[in-house]
Amino acid sequence: MKIVIVGGSGLIGRQLAARLRQAGHDPAIASPSHGVDAVSGRGLDAVMQGAEAVVDVSNAPSFEARAVLEFFETSTRRLLAAGAAAGVRHHLALSVVGCDRLPDNAYLRAKLAQERLIEAGGLPCTILRATQFFEFLPTVAEAGTVDGVVHAPAARMQPVAAADVAAALAGLLAEGPQDAVLELGGPQAFAIEDLLRRVLVARGDGRRIVTDPEAAYFGGRLEPDSLTPGAGARLGRTALADWLRA
Repeated sequence: MKIVIVGGSGLIGRQLAARLRQAGHDPAIASPSHGVDAVSGRGLDAVMQGAEAVVDVSNAPSFEARAVLEFFETSTRRLLAAGAAAGVRHHLALSVVGCDRLPDNAYLRAKLAQERLIEAGGLPCTILRATQFFEFLPTVAEAGTVDGVVHAPAARMQPVAAADVAAALAGLLAEGPQDAVLELGGPQAFAIEDLLRRVLVARGDGRRIVTDPEAAYFGGRLEPDSLTPGAGARLGRTALADWLRA
């Protein structure tokens, strides 16, 4: 089966493509480095020809509020139109747990707008909301650092390995369209302070970490469980300790 991976050159896309090839599928990489730009539409109709499914794991080059919204809205509209014209039978998109709970976060507002376009787009679809990747946690620590001290919001995270996200997407392609929003998290939830401390210690980073009730998360204020999945979420297999050892 030909499967177009939008953002196939990125962290998740590369791992998903490898899994699909191992399963005997024909992944087509749709990214600017491969001559396909979902925002401008360049190369999109050609790569869609003969595809049965599209997986959108793309990410915006800028997280500025207007730019990130324009990226996800424009690219999603073009992908849906090109997919419909090509007869695509499953539009699968990767989103973020908490995007419907944090309206002050510009990136998550943009992801929610993307979801709504997909749901109204007319193609059989699945949306998978994943929690933060283990690989993203050093960035979370950096964003919360003030004068050399990491200020962690008073909330929890249930991070997931990128490899488990790729595995979940491959599984959903095999299952077929769900016409639903699903959630994926890691096997364990942590207080953000404890989580970041474990990650920084493993990296040999000696920055002090404190829980700060006033700390924002990329511009948004968190409730205790804003970033954790709900009941019935799918869970990755990789524990934080195993990921850190690897």
